[in-house]
Amino acid sequence: MDTLQTLTSTFAHAGQVTWIGVRPARMQPLRVVDTVQAIESLGLEGDRYASPDGKRQVTLIQAEHLQTVADLLGLGEIDPGLVRRNIVVSGLNLLALKGKRFRVGDALLEYTGPCDPCSRMETNLGKGGYNVMRGHGGITARVLRSGLIRQGDAVTPENE
Repeated sequence: MDTLQTLTSTFAHAGQVTWIGVRPARMQPLRVVDTVQAIESLGLEGDRYASPDGKRQVTLIQAEHLQTVADLLGLGEIDPGLVRRNIVVSGLNLLALKGKRFRVGDALLEYTGPCDPCSRMETNLGKGGYNVMRGHGGITARVLRSGLIRQGDAVTPENE
């Protein structure tokens, strides 16, 4: 029988970056980009949350959760920019990265916590948007090693 450590370190396959956005200023729309530079101990270049040693330097959300949010709102799909996360990842359970370091493209990140929704979700997604996002908001991370992140890049847990 596998140990809990083995189980929590085993992933079916890598995830993939499907969308990238940076938040240039408070209350401003996200700027969608094909690539972004992650800067060690700071965050993403051009993002307003880039700050030394912050725990919310990068926010990530699962593409599968965006579809769930759209379904719960009765919509076919939603624009990833509405949920104000930096990186959309498909094919990997981001919550399984808890307590782990992981690679996104050339950058090394570290899970810092869940990314709970803010009141802005009610405005961006409509009535009930805040509650729909609960449990589907993704994760926050800090940048441990600088590197370029591109659409299509792999997202992989670091070997322990």
